[in-house]
Amino acid sequence: MAFRARGWRPPPPPLLLLLLWVTGQAAPVAGLGSDAELQIERRFVPDECPRTVRSGDFVRYHYVGTFPDGQKFDSSYDRDSTFNVFVGKGQLIAGMDQALVGMCVNERRFVKIPPKLAYGSEGVSGVIPPNSVLHFDVLLMDIWNSEDQVQIHTYFKPPSCPRTIQVSDFVRYHYNGTFLDGTLFDSSHNRMKTYDTYVGIGWLIPGMDKGLLGMCVGEKRIITIPPFLAYGEDGDGKDIPGQASLVFDVALLDLHNPKDSISIENKVVPKNCERISQSGDFLRYHYNGTLLDGTLFDSSYSRNRTFDTYIGQGYVIPGMDEGLLGVCIGEKRRIVVPPHLGYGEEGRGNIPGSAVLVFDIHVIDFHNPSDSISITSHYKPPDCSVLSKKGDYLKYHYNASLLDGTLLDSTWNLGKTYNIVLGSGQVVLGMDMGLREMCVGEKRTVIIPPHLGYGEAGVDGEVPGSAVLVFDIELLELVAGLPEGYMFIWNGEVSPNLFEEIDKDGNGEVLLEEFSEYIHAQVASGKGKLAPGFDAELIVKNMFTNQDRNGDGKVIAEEFKLKDQEAKHDEL
Repeated sequence: MAFRARGWRPPPPPLLLLLLWVTGQAAPVAGLGSDAELQIERRFVPDECPRTVRSGDFVRYHYVGTFPDGQKFDSSYDRDSTFNVFVGKGQLIAGMDQALVGMCVNERRFVKIPPKLAYGSEGVSGVIPPNSVLHFDVLLMDIWNSEDQVQIHTYFKPPSCPRTIQVSDFVRYHYNGTFLDGTLFDSSHNRMKTYDTYVGIGWLIPGMDKGLLGMCVGEKRIITIPPFLAYGEDGDGKDIPGQASLVFDVALLDLHNPKDSISIENKVVPKNCERISQSGDFLRYHYNGTLLDGTLFDSSYSRNRTFDTYIGQGYVIPGMDEGLLGVCIGEKRRIVVPPHLGYGEEGRGNIPGSAVLVFDIHVIDFHNPSDSISITSHYKPPDCSVLSKKGDYLKYHYNASLLDGTLLDSTWNLGKTYNIVLGSGQVVLGMDMGLREMCVGEKRTVIIPPHLGYGEAGVDGEVPGSAVLVFDIELLELVAGLPEGYMFIWNGEVSPNLFEEIDKDGNGEVLLEEFSEYIHAQVASGKGKLAPGFDAELIVKNMFTNQDRNGDGKVIAEEFKLKDQEAKHDEL
């Protein structure tokens, strides 16, 4: 409840009560004592009776007043309002003053009060005849005393309680609000929405302000509040009557202070942490997002996909922007984000407004857009003089994994090498760079950032988007390539009668079959060399096409030129 209690005022003096009785606007009542003529029948006593009426207590009760013949002379039910009065202070007829003592809330008593303990020989003109025996059917609804304080009963407390409510904290809690007799007057559960408020700064009734202090998130307690610390003698004007004691069954879901910053708890920190994340880095991480009470609101694991983002640049909520700084690859940490660094008062989706958020994260990898590849050589043979270069044909084994160690692919497992021509675009750019200046027998690890690997898209079902890749490589074979721009070279002097040698039938025309047969013969004899790693037939066909300048399917002497004679084509 969010309204402040009004101050308690003392009850009206006996003279006014007497006037109320005479006019019939309030109940004439009687009490329990040692007088043998006072008769009390306890028609219902509740199983639990934590407190009974004592002299000086204030009570709220319903009653029906009748004469011995059953004729009703008064009833609080007819007025739809309890009778509220102090006990033992002369505000009631003597019989009722005595009869109420010892009653429990929800107890029902049938009381017979003789005239001398009621209105005696005078009666009440027009209402109670002289010397009347009065019968009262009484149901006690509420008890309190002006010396009462807030009562707190904690019936569940979580094993871990790192923080408790202090003055000026902001809390989110559920509650059921009842009167002492158990009647429900309000419930946040029915509205399916927590009650959200500051504590100790006057946003709540005084008793609730006090009753919430010291609670842990997850704790459940019953807070009993006397009316002078609640809504006083006027009630709230709607559901809560005046002078009502209130009982709140509270479950605390959330707690923070506007001065809070994020909190970080490191769960797992790898022993080797060569690099920590900085502003501007791009991270891939898994997370479970929960509220403080443990309610899951989101999980990257459920989507089977990491959350990928830049940090320190406003792409995520401020608390996560801060909480993801300084992490290692493989690290697991818990980041607790107060709402002013999360989704604020409005919330988002299934995140309630003013909710503290808990993220349990696992960092899979990170990189910076300015990163290049990283090469670590683990072994080099004694003779490491011939180094790989663009155009060389390489055969190598590799294991490909993510930074967290997840294996993506392995040529060793497949039992065959991976073969490429370096610099020909047959592998991702980072791998092409990582294989350069490597000698046969060398073993190295190449780490490739995604912008030099498979980028944001990755490879569907194989490589996640924006993933940093780790290749453990062993170079097994190197075949030297040709000079840049050449697909075929001569190993010796070129015959001055080259065209005539190719044109074996001497008809002045060279067909593809003649051309192909001649080139392959030169390669077989060691006089010529085709670029390694490519389809030999395709190279020869391209060479012939370059010579067949008019595209008629044959080459004549006028078309035939060597490469140094025609720089535009990869010819002979």
